[in-house]
Amino acid sequence: MPPPTAAAAWLDGGDDEALITGVLAGDRRAGRALYDRHAPRVYRLVYRLVGDEELAREFTQDTFVKAFSRLGGFRRECALSTWLHTIAVSMVRSGMRRVTRFRTREADLVEASHVAAPSAGADPDLRERLTRALEELPEKFRSVVVLHDVEGYTHQEIAVMTGVPEGTCKTRLANGRAKLREALAVFAKE
Repeated sequence: MPPPTAAAAWLDGGDDEALITGVLAGDRRAGRALYDRHAPRVYRLVYRLVGDEELAREFTQDTFVKAFSRLGGFRRECALSTWLHTIAVSMVRSGMRRVTRFRTREADLVEASHVAAPSAGADPDLRERLTRALEELPEKFRSVVVLHDVEGYTHQEIAVMTGVPEGTCKTRLANGRAKLREALAVFAKE
């Protein structure tokens, strides 16, 4: 039988500190005990924030994954439950942005299925010229135009994805649109 661990100490009336010590020492039972002790309260908080059981379970799990990976950095300036709730709120905020963006795009795709079919009045030459004009844009302009105007990402999201400042993304979008207008101006005159 293995020697008593932090988890065993907690089961005998120990506290979060004993469990943290056990988790940091690699004791899986201490990790499970810590999770079992705090997960219900974290779940209730997350559920109140998101109002969806499946998302609440997912964000609760994400909270503990992040917490266990950063447990060594827990400075004990506040209660462990407060620290866990801070992580949970952060996970909900970032997770809900992701969910909202996905749901918006999902709705756009459903609507686009009706629009994507070529209509009888659509000019195939215009579509071909637009595609060609996009392909001829320099990569730095094309990526921003596609990410913003086609995929619907915000300037802030594009800045993170491309690694350039948000203001630069806005400038590249404006320049890319201007180059597209120039490329398509000849077509408009015809």
